[in-house]
Amino acid sequence: MNDSQFHELADNLMNYIEESLDHIDYDIDCEIHGNVMTLTFENQSKIVINRQVAIHQIWLASKVQGYHFDYHEGHWICTRTKQNFMSILSEAASQQAGQTILFN
Repeated sequence: MNDSQFHELADNLMNYIEESLDHIDYDIDCEIHGNVMTLTFENQSKIVINRQVAIHQIWLASKVQGYHFDYHEGHWICTRTKQNFMSILSEAASQQAGQTILFN
């Protein structure tokens, strides 16, 4: 994958997350600054998602743990757990919100 392809895939992911927030019955603020997306929950906890352009990865940091994702066969997959990005984001968001949050 080259940098242009990575940016396109990362843009698609970030746009999907942002659009998904409109369909979630919980108030999550979303800010994007450069390569970093910050999701802020009602309790002021945060999930930070950022692009690691040099290594073509997406990183997610929650209040509990951090994850690194590689793009593989159409999905962002965690390098450690092999779970897909949306599953981990849903778990982390649910923990921080104190209720079920699904990004599907």
